[in-house]
Amino acid sequence: MHIRPAQPKDLDTLSQICMEAFNSALAATLSSEGCDTFRAVASPAALATRLAKDNKILVAEIVEQPVGMIELKAGRHIAMLFVSPSAQHKGVGKALVAAALKLTTEPRVTVSASLPSVGAYHSYGFTLAGEIAESGGLVYQPMEVRLAETH
Repeated sequence: MHIRPAQPKDLDTLSQICMEAFNSALAATLSSEGCDTFRAVASPAALATRLAKDNKILVAEIVEQPVGMIELKAGRHIAMLFVSPSAQHKGVGKALVAAALKLTTEPRVTVSASLPSVGAYHSYGFTLAGEIAESGGLVYQPMEVRLAETH
């Protein structure tokens, strides 16, 4: 597996990976508003806008094929972590989180984890950091991980 920074040419594929993973694990658990919100956030245009700002997007590839992505916002918040369903449970998410944590600029990193992903984030070292909340129809569990101060 290889992890690299995303390029503008990757964004259509990354959007497809997000939608494939979302549809298989999350869509049925959310309202139509939540699904619409997610589609807007995961669109190639929205990814391009955030990539052009200060967000860092990393791509995981297996045999030069993108299989996952992670987005780090403002050096301290994981905004998106998605792995193609065919590549899940193979260490892709763990590798993406590890790579993103190396790019952080703060000792504490947060994530608004979808409810089905809470167990995965626990396995990456995150702990609960508040009550379950909702925004735009997306239901999430605030979580965080504290990094070594020498980070």
